[in-house]
This record gives sequence, structure tokens and C-alpha cells, in this order.
Amino acid sequence: MATLELQQNQKTERLITILSAAIPVVVAILLGIRQKVDLGEWTTVLPHLNGVINSVTTITLLLGYYFIRQKNITAHRAMMLTSFALGSLFLVTYVLYHLSNESTPFGGEGWIRPVYYFLLVSHILLSIGVVWFVLRAVYFALTNQIARHKAVVRWALPIWLYVSTTGVIVYLLIRPYYNH
Repeated sequence: MATLELQQNQKTERLITILSAAIPVVVAILLGIRQKVDLGEWTTVLPHLNGVINSVTTITLLLGYYFIRQKNITAHRAMMLTSFALGSLFLVTYVLYHLSNESTPFGGEGWIRPVYYFLLVSHILLSIGVVWFVLRAVYFALTNQIARHKAVVRWALPIWLYVSTTGVIVYLLIRPYYNH
């Protein structure tokens, strides 16, 4: 039985690693497509929706942390699964927006310009890396591997919080330059 469980864990962890590499590659390919797909005018609201999604994700992550510190596992699980669902929704709406709309250039000048680009680049790079941590954290939690869950969450939570928070800040900084 233990051998079967170990094999299942190894297969799942291999799948997590493959997904963690494939998701950013697929997103980069989709974003690199120069020919935009006309999905309709509704897609112009997606950056604003994504700002809201990132804001709510930050709140649910913080609530999830609060609840686990209070040993309220049920509320913690609900907040973290909500965060995971919001992250998945963000990924879909982000790809839909960039598949159908040109990227908006940042128009800020002076000291804010390097601040914006530092936040943007760090946000993007860490959003790529956090996928692996989050998928592992969710898997370990759902399979009741709590010691492994705690070990990976030490990295996942601060990175994920940074990504969701900087997502909001980057959105607020570029918001004045959207044409819609």
C-alpha cells in the first residue's frame, strides 16, 4: 500500500512540475501572438476585473493565514481554495485580455517609471515561480500531507501575497493609460 501511495505521489509531483513549466510557456506563447483575436468589446473590462481579482486574492490569502493561526482549519481551507480559484480565474481572464487586446504602454515619467517596471518585472517573474509552490501546497493539503504542506507554504504564501499585491499596484499605476 505504501509503495502504491509513493508512486501516486511521484506521479502527481511530476504532473505539478510539468504544469508549473507549461503554464508560463503557454501564456508566453499566447501573449506573443501578434494577430489579436476579436472576442468583443467586453474584453476591455478585463484589466479592471483582474485588479479586483488580485485585490480579493490578497484579502483571502491574509484571511487564510489568520484562520490557520486561529486553528480554524475549515475557514482556512475555504479561504485558500477561494484564493486558488481566484488565481485560476485571473489566469484565464489575463490570457483572454491579451489574446484580444494590445498591451497598454506605461505612460508615467520620472521616478515612478523605474518603480513601475521594477514592480512589473518582479511581479511577472514571481508569478511564474509561485505556480509550482501553490500547486504543491494545494496538493499536500488536500492529501493531508500537512508537514509537507507547511514546508512549502513557508515559501508559497509570501510569494503569492507579493504577486497578488503587486498585481494591484501595477494595475493602479497603469490604469490611467488604458484607452477604455
